[in-house]
Amino acid sequence: MATSPRLMLLSFILIIYMVVAPPPAKAVITCDTVYDGVKPCLNYVVFGGIVPTDCCNGLESVIASAITTADRQSACSCIKSLASHATDDELSRAASIPGQCGATIPFEISPNVDCSKVK
Repeated sequence: MATSPRLMLLSFILIIYMVVAPPPAKAVITCDTVYDGVKPCLNYVVFGGIVPTDCCNGLESVIASAITTADRQSACSCIKSLASHATDDELSRAASIPGQCGATIPFEISPNVDCSKVK
């Protein structure tokens, strides 16, 4: 049984696509990376006062590490987990950190954020 040239061409294109197409992105950033980055913020979140420079530097490091959508969603989930254990005052202080550091994060700091919608 002979294979038509058109079918062979389509098969060839499909094989090339499978070899060249990038695999779905997997998160590289871990909660340990996120927690290490925001650890200098803990004292401010719990007690208030002034956001330390180390906190802003850590936040910027986490933002820089979250390259892919999967990374940003993973970071969101890690922060959401922390937020689920925070009081309202702690949440308010935590949510103010990006603004005080002049940073932008692609999600709300909240125990109710839908991290699957982070791009």
